[in-house]
Amino acid sequence: MPETFRITLAQLNPTVGDLPGNAAKARAAWDEARDAGAAMLVLPEMFVTGYQTQDLVLKRAFTEDAMAEIEKLAQDCADGPVIGIGGPYAEGKKLYNAFWILQHGKVLTRVLKHDLPHKQLFDELRLFDQGPLQGPYSVNGIRIGSPICEDAWWPDVAETLAESGAEILIVPNGSPYHRHKLDLRMGHMVARVVETGLPAVYLNSVGGQDDQLYDGASFVLNPGETGGATKVVQLPPFDEAVVHVDFQRTPDGWRAAPGVMADQPDEWEQDYRAMTEGLRDYMRKSGFKKVVLGLSGGIDSALVATIANDAIGPENVRCVMLPSEYTSQASLDDAADCAARLGTRLDTVGIEGPRDAVTKALAHLMEGTKPDTTEENIQSRLRGVMLMAISNKFGELLLTTGNKSEVAVGYATIYGDMAGGYNPIKDLYKTRVFQTCRWRNQNHRDWMMGPAGEVIPPQIITKPPSAELRPNQKDQDSLPPYEVLDAILEGLVEKDLALKDLVAQGFDVETVKHVERLLYGSEWKRYQAAPGPRISTKAFWLDRRYPLVNRWRDQL
Repeated sequence: MPETFRITLAQLNPTVGDLPGNAAKARAAWDEARDAGAAMLVLPEMFVTGYQTQDLVLKRAFTEDAMAEIEKLAQDCADGPVIGIGGPYAEGKKLYNAFWILQHGKVLTRVLKHDLPHKQLFDELRLFDQGPLQGPYSVNGIRIGSPICEDAWWPDVAETLAESGAEILIVPNGSPYHRHKLDLRMGHMVARVVETGLPAVYLNSVGGQDDQLYDGASFVLNPGETGGATKVVQLPPFDEAVVHVDFQRTPDGWRAAPGVMADQPDEWEQDYRAMTEGLRDYMRKSGFKKVVLGLSGGIDSALVATIANDAIGPENVRCVMLPSEYTSQASLDDAADCAARLGTRLDTVGIEGPRDAVTKALAHLMEGTKPDTTEENIQSRLRGVMLMAISNKFGELLLTTGNKSEVAVGYATIYGDMAGGYNPIKDLYKTRVFQTCRWRNQNHRDWMMGPAGEVIPPQIITKPPSAELRPNQKDQDSLPPYEVLDAILEGLVEKDLALKDLVAQGFDVETVKHVERLLYGSEWKRYQAAPGPRISTKAFWLDRRYPLVNRWRDQL
């Protein structure tokens, strides 16, 4: 029996639907594993297809192509390390989320996922059939158990593997990011190590897919000498990495030798990195090279411009100022200052002429009515028209700039400032927008492609927010102060609290009712909103799915 066992962990970024490209990534990692003398290469959950595939995996032709790609990978990588790779497996009318084990040019076995997640953003019970509880498989005489992602969050699968002779747990994952997710994963995996007495390898994907971010941050745990678990390997968050982990046989069983221990940044940096990588990967995987956005002189568009700069570089970002008669000179100056600090192009397109033309065209229908939000929204929609025209003409992805507070209560114009293809701050409440801007001004990292320093002018952060669609307009004319609004929204959205719970916390009754009315009444707008990176546990779209028509309201 061998006394050492080297495993190569491939924390990589697949692209949904790119079967040949994902297989090529697997082959390149296998080459590294072979050259390093590894016994096994491990790739993440559903790696060959990318994750999540959603209903694409229900298309039989797609599943057959994916399985054929895995079988070809086995043939191409026959002489060298065993491969563990995630992919679908169809058998008759059954469809499984599987972890394929490839050896000597053939499929040695398949592990079928047992615990299928069906909460928050997952629908695996709808897509896949439940696999049976299985025993371990053997690599070089060593018995390996592989709970697939959710299988490792509960005791049954890991306990079955330990009871049937597993010596090491290798857990392939497609685990999406949200704030504080690493601590949550670690807690579950420590529990499995304590329950089984086995070392555990936790391998996660990296990269963006639609609104989801996979943050990697893979790790390896040994059983602690006096209880608990000891982390001996920690891979970086959000970066691809191919790392070799050496296991040694000891009197107490297999133990991993200490290896890479990458730092885990704080929540502000991780959120900012998630928003940046989300945009970068969305563009890369959908074929965009450049972006365009409206730069108003306000804080939201300044932050989006900064994220775009850090994602793809200043030379690939076009900012556009679209002034009206209500645009203050301060806003014009602030937008110019921000663009100069970032080093991005700034164009100006006035909307006074188009607004006059629309007003004239509608005059015979609007005669006798008083100006209201209708006229205000015409301005916003004209800006959307101009920006979409630039996007179409130059092939630049239009970024929207509405924060989560605005998206929640509908303080945004459908077909106006909501027009666009991606929203980097969609899941960031306004109060966190302010703090994120301060954080970015004080911090710069190697992965940021934008300049270091105070890139967001301080006056943009400190001035009262305004849509500038009428004279002397301020956001707080229509909304509670953002610190109050965000606290109420966090209760209603993130925590699903009743109105009485919020009132008991000290919030004004009428304010709470007003925010709830705005939240439910804006569902139809969110249904049409651009995607954006998920950084909380209750992002709008897959995490929180409400009917568009809904007459129920909570009663106090």
